[in-house]
Amino acid sequence: MAKDKSTAQETPTTPQQPARYLSRDLSWLKFHKRVLDQVGRAEKTIFERLKFLIISAANLDEFFMVRVGRLYNYIDYNWNGVHKLGLHAIPFRHQLLQEAQAAFQKQHAYLLQQLCPLFEANHFTVVQDLATLSQPAQQELRAYFEKTVFPMLTPMVFDSHRACPALANRVLVLGVVTRNPADKKAPKKLSFIQLPQHLARFYSLHRRHSMDFIPVEEIIRAHLPMLFKNVPILSVTLLRITRNGDVSLEESDDIEANFVEELKRKLKNRNKGRVVRLEIEAHHDPWLLALLKRRWNIDQDNVFQVPAQSLMDLTGFQQLVQHNGTQRHPPVPPLSYPTQSAGDLFEVLKQQDILLHHPYNSMDLLIDLIEKAAEDSHVLAIKMTIYRLAQESAVTAALGKAAARGKHVAVLIELKARFDEEHNLQEAQKLERAGCLVIYGVSKVKTHAKVMMIVRKEAEHVTRYVHLSSGNYNEDTAKGYADLSLMTTDKGYAQDVAEFFNVITGHSLPRTYAHLITAPLDIRAQLTALIRQEVQNAQQGLPCGVAIKVNALEDEATIEELYKASQAGVSIQLIVRGICCLLPQKPGLSENITVRSIVGDFLEHTRIFYFHNQGAPKVYTGSADIRVRSFDKRIEALFILKNPVLKQQVINILAFNLKDNLNSYRMQADGTYTRVEPGDEPPFNMHEAFFKVTRAAVMSACLFAR
Repeated sequence: MAKDKSTAQETPTTPQQPARYLSRDLSWLKFHKRVLDQVGRAEKTIFERLKFLIISAANLDEFFMVRVGRLYNYIDYNWNGVHKLGLHAIPFRHQLLQEAQAAFQKQHAYLLQQLCPLFEANHFTVVQDLATLSQPAQQELRAYFEKTVFPMLTPMVFDSHRACPALANRVLVLGVVTRNPADKKAPKKLSFIQLPQHLARFYSLHRRHSMDFIPVEEIIRAHLPMLFKNVPILSVTLLRITRNGDVSLEESDDIEANFVEELKRKLKNRNKGRVVRLEIEAHHDPWLLALLKRRWNIDQDNVFQVPAQSLMDLTGFQQLVQHNGTQRHPPVPPLSYPTQSAGDLFEVLKQQDILLHHPYNSMDLLIDLIEKAAEDSHVLAIKMTIYRLAQESAVTAALGKAAARGKHVAVLIELKARFDEEHNLQEAQKLERAGCLVIYGVSKVKTHAKVMMIVRKEAEHVTRYVHLSSGNYNEDTAKGYADLSLMTTDKGYAQDVAEFFNVITGHSLPRTYAHLITAPLDIRAQLTALIRQEVQNAQQGLPCGVAIKVNALEDEATIEELYKASQAGVSIQLIVRGICCLLPQKPGLSENITVRSIVGDFLEHTRIFYFHNQGAPKVYTGSADIRVRSFDKRIEALFILKNPVLKQQVINILAFNLKDNLNSYRMQADGTYTRVEPGDEPPFNMHEAFFKVTRAAVMSACLFAR
């Protein structure tokens, strides 16, 4: 039997917290600990461990921009209402930032104590003291500074005559304090130097059998006298600020005009939002720190000190990971399309549905379908919703080509996808120029559903090729995010998808769909009905059970339904990657509920909803998590699996998730997590197993007794 092992020095939920829920913000920090725990896994390569360090650092950046930023939206407007924990906003801020401080310091402890000692054995080093380098190496760095870096630098003075520059969000900055003998009242002067964002984080020096990576800030620091000629430099402090990025976009009825301008204005404001975190190196200038705290209206809770010998902005290690790469399995063919057939994909889909499980199955099959549709003279129309795209998107390139060939191409592209707004706007305008009909989202809600339909004339009739997915039309993230998608010509799905597009692009109000459950109108109610049916089955002594896999679970109404189902004797197995506000295994409340989180080589992005239904399971997948925003503030779509073999594939995915004992964490009744260990069971890593899954294993998969 698999055993649990405590993986982090977690503290139980606070005494003020009610017994029924965990704060979503504190739950997010617990998820951060699970990601960071991967950095300490000695069985992983140094580059895999660095990858997780990068992910944890990027996640913490976003936590401050969104979670802490949102809290400051209340505090800065003098709101100190009661938080769900029973704390007021200001005390909760202190608790939240203290937890974040501990997570931040743990990141740097992992780097200094576990990773740095392994660098040289892996044939590279990070050199921060340029004086330790050879003279030829120092000369090479000086030449690089003079020719490349120096022309890009612009010192910006902050004194009584000039306002404080608007420093960029999440950019390394050198604060340089110089002597100002001309002003006896203010003998010190502060200047900022922002490091160019397009400059490589490290300069690489090739040695015979290894490489030295030199942080660019140390190259600049060593050559600062060239920027401050004949001026005494008193101190140099490296710092980095994180600004409030929780921008609320107010939709306009005139989506095509006013909203685009509103978006551009809001994005500019995000780059000037209030400072919510200041990272500063250990040996900083106290005078500079005191000045910045006053200027940005922050206190010591907001100041995050980077330990000596560590590095600021750990996401910069991406350059090292990309340089060395990580080993991955090549994708395997989907079980429902077992050979790499050279046949016509349109013909294949008329014979059978295809279920893709990314990244184990490549997204290339879907990209091929879209590109084929763009070229095919029989294709009349392509309709698609877009939430996030690759930087060099093959999807938008194909759609633009289709429009240029005279096909009707209608794209609903969501401009409010957080942190992708600017890229989506650029792609939308590119599609418009190509002749596509572009709809800029729907007023008051985000369109998060992932849906596509290709309409093709075939002899005397029209065939509709449908794609439904839990993940984005992004071929880059599809290599690292676990998602499910369905390719089909089934007329029932096609009719539902056609109605769905009429709803989101026009003015149609269907009462229900045959195979879809959609938000914002229906998902919570439909899931509630499905849960309550399992309760009825339990009360009648019939087989019952619920298994759900989502990214986040925080909708209180749904949590209450799950609690009631547990109390009625329904066995409930939850797989929740990130935020989970439900507390499992609490006597009298949730003893029949288990919660596990899986963190490993791939980001678990799949959403699956399984209801046992007396041994004739109903299984849904799609774009929605169990969140208020997913149910009430987004256009989402879940779809039922009709094909028995494809349904079994998804049941097997849940079974593998529940069997995994190398990437799994089990949530305890107090909200803490323990890592699952194999114990006396054979080790099982689902991220390896899905590359080798067989049809026999799929067809025998079972979650609850029939």
